[in-house]
Amino acid sequence: MTTASPSTTAPLQLTFGEKLWALARNYWWSWHPEVQVIFYELNPQRWRELDQNPVLLLSEYSPEQLEQRGREAVLYSRVNYAYRRWQEYMESARTDSWGAENVGVLGHRPVAYFSAEFGIHESLPNYSGGLGVLAGDHLKSASDLGIPLVAIGLFYHEGYFSQLIDETGWQQEVYSHVKNEQLPIRLVKNAEGETVFVRVDTRQGPMFAQAWQVDVGRVKLYLLDVNIEQNSPEDRKLTARLYGGDQRTRIRQEIVLGLGGARLLTALGYDPHVLHMNEGHSAFAPLEFIRMRMHDDHLSFDEALKDVARMCCFTTHTPVAAGHDRFDYGLIDEHLGPIADDLGIGSGGIMGMGRLDPNNQHEAFCMTVLAFKCSRTANGVSNLHGVVSRRMWAGLWPWRSEEEVPIGHVTNGVHVGSWLAWPMQQLYNRVLPTAWATNQADPKTWEPLNELSPGELWETHEALKTNLIAFARYRLIRRAKRLKLPEAEIQALANILNPEALTIGFARRFAPYKRADLVLRDLDFFRKIIADSKRPVQFLFAGKSHPADNGGKTILRNIYNLTQEPDFKGKVVLLEDYDINLAKYLVSGVDVWLNNPRRPLEASGTSGQKVVLNGGLNCSILDGWWAEAYDGTNGFAIGSGRAHANQEIQDERDAKAVMKTLLEEVIPLYYERDNDDLPQAWIARMMRSIITLSPKFNSDRMVMDYVTSGYVPAAGGVICQMKR
Repeated sequence: MTTASPSTTAPLQLTFGEKLWALARNYWWSWHPEVQVIFYELNPQRWRELDQNPVLLLSEYSPEQLEQRGREAVLYSRVNYAYRRWQEYMESARTDSWGAENVGVLGHRPVAYFSAEFGIHESLPNYSGGLGVLAGDHLKSASDLGIPLVAIGLFYHEGYFSQLIDETGWQQEVYSHVKNEQLPIRLVKNAEGETVFVRVDTRQGPMFAQAWQVDVGRVKLYLLDVNIEQNSPEDRKLTARLYGGDQRTRIRQEIVLGLGGARLLTALGYDPHVLHMNEGHSAFAPLEFIRMRMHDDHLSFDEALKDVARMCCFTTHTPVAAGHDRFDYGLIDEHLGPIADDLGIGSGGIMGMGRLDPNNQHEAFCMTVLAFKCSRTANGVSNLHGVVSRRMWAGLWPWRSEEEVPIGHVTNGVHVGSWLAWPMQQLYNRVLPTAWATNQADPKTWEPLNELSPGELWETHEALKTNLIAFARYRLIRRAKRLKLPEAEIQALANILNPEALTIGFARRFAPYKRADLVLRDLDFFRKIIADSKRPVQFLFAGKSHPADNGGKTILRNIYNLTQEPDFKGKVVLLEDYDINLAKYLVSGVDVWLNNPRRPLEASGTSGQKVVLNGGLNCSILDGWWAEAYDGTNGFAIGSGRAHANQEIQDERDAKAVMKTLLEEVIPLYYERDNDDLPQAWIARMMRSIITLSPKFNSDRMVMDYVTSGYVPAAGGVICQMKR
């Protein structure tokens, strides 16, 4: 088995360059800005051009050149300090962490966390959006908390697409081959130095996979890769792209993730106490553990199923029926037939495990149903989503009332270290208790912010807004140069956007139900807001649409076309290629984060939680996490939280509500200034937002909830009721 970190050799025994390389190969640096600044100062221009990838950056220097650059930039002591801190962090999980005191039962048999995507950092394009970023934040908090956890995913050698917006405003998808040697990852090998392979059998023959190890602080993430010579040309393309291909591609990806992932854990010597399935993509994993229990302990299928289900936790993220993977009998038999035979239940038995009604021969197999049937605990990702999920899946428990359906909720949170901008973090370091970062789920930790000077908070926020505008200009100029626009247009972009204007951001996946264009529904009304020179307002949009979603692409194009009209040009901006890096600028720099999904289709949403940490205010439909977060004083609510049976009526009603909220609440409050030009009431709301929401909606709290309500009970510890 590979190790999770470099040798713990004392810092003085390594050269300056060796310490930098050791830091670069563990994504711990991605949530420690002081370490990122070191890489930045090696070569600021190349750091930006290389997507903040330290491996690529260091590869451009010889050892001698690194030593020279370290002397020139006076980096030696800072690198020594960063390396020492990282080593102490890696070694203290069992002695100085929340996990050391609360998860002893998991110490020798960790949690195995399965997910189809992981958003760790923009340099590793193994994510498409919120689900992957959430999984990445989960790993980072598990690392910080000292939770014994190992993660399993897939390695996509073309990643998710880069988005280019052409001259007509239409989204173009560009895929680039990911070069493994240029990433902080390494091939998994055994003690003899041989590559570890796993095999998954189908009716058409076997598939093989190797794995790449990604070190995320104290957590190991293994990404399965089928692009190897043992596989057919068709199978080598299976994990080329995230969420690409047809149904046959999808089921083959999912047996590699589930069955292959379970077998990889065994090959590496892991015997997990808990399986956590993050969405239904990994629902085949329990089948392999059932097979092993039957083989090793001579249990019947029913006995093994019962034992394995006791150790499984399942998180569902999708409140829309069409969003759950379903397969017909032919695909199930082709791909699950061999393991179905080993289990003694045949392909028909597997089909029954994936049906609400096992005896309904016309019902397709559903991955989510299988995951529910193989788990002891199941949860949605917000209070409201728990309600929706119980209603949606009540057919699995027809003998229970809807309120008794055993699906709870663990509301999503975000990783503070990853999403808190460095200037704001420096402010918190000065005002909050010394150990605030390790006690962020405690409301008392945030109370000292009440004593913070309003002017200081506002000044920090304004600096972050200036950074956002500068970055937006950079992105717009880069696109203009790619399209070879006239030089005069390119020069004009250098002054686009007004640092003094109320800046409203909307950035997320461009799915139609998220209604990116809702604010544009009454264009005349919208024009009046934009044209007000006394109270200027500007909008920044960003987001990708799924390659097959022409509806989402059309919304994106319509917004782009609006940005080119004289009345809106320079005041409404669309930024291309939304990724983690762009997201960090947006969530830290906007004044208001606009969110107007069609209730109740937003399971949780986490982008607004990132805005909270940085002092921005949410203006949102009462859906997902905001339905349980808004208290009347810590942001703005759009509408009353009611959903109309008629979709068109609901959209019309919500469009009026969002304009009403902007006109009557948001804009007046922002421009209500004192003699020092400070919006005191607005700043008070910023403060209220940070203090009331930060302790609740961070991923440390989220992971602790999973530990107490899912992991520890599954491992045989004290049972705690999941929130309902």
